[in-house]
Amino acid sequence: MPFIKVYIHFVWSTKNRLPYLNSKELRLKVWDHIRENSKSKGIFLDFVSGYSDHCHCLVSLGVDQTIQKVLQLIKGESSFWINKNQLTAEKFEWQDEYFAVSVSESMLGTVRKYIKNQEEHYKTKTFHDEYEEFIVRYGFEKFQDK
Repeated sequence: MPFIKVYIHFVWSTKNRLPYLNSKELRLKVWDHIRENSKSKGIFLDFVSGYSDHCHCLVSLGVDQTIQKVLQLIKGESSFWINKNQLTAEKFEWQDEYFAVSVSESMLGTVRKYIKNQEEHYKTKTFHDEYEEFIVRYGFEKFQDK
């Protein structure tokens, strides 16, 4: 039996960064659903939170899980569930683009705290600001579609 511990911090936004998740009650309902759905799909979701226009998840990948498959299962199913239950006034969609960065064992507590404090964090910062910081912090290059 393999022993694997590979943590990934995922961040993605709503389509066009629209604030679909515009109440704390709705966000908590969506995060709870993502937690339950992940568990039922065999995804070890360590922590989930976000704000009105985006989501953060800390996931420990399993032996046969890929970043793409895990995100597809979380994002695809949660948007389907939100629409099926008519939780938003308009059709809900997540944006295709996302961030996925590895997290070392020594940084797990820091990342959990960061994800946990999203409600407070966004009283002073926008997701756009955070997005730009992620680009710089992790050395991502932005490519424009031609």
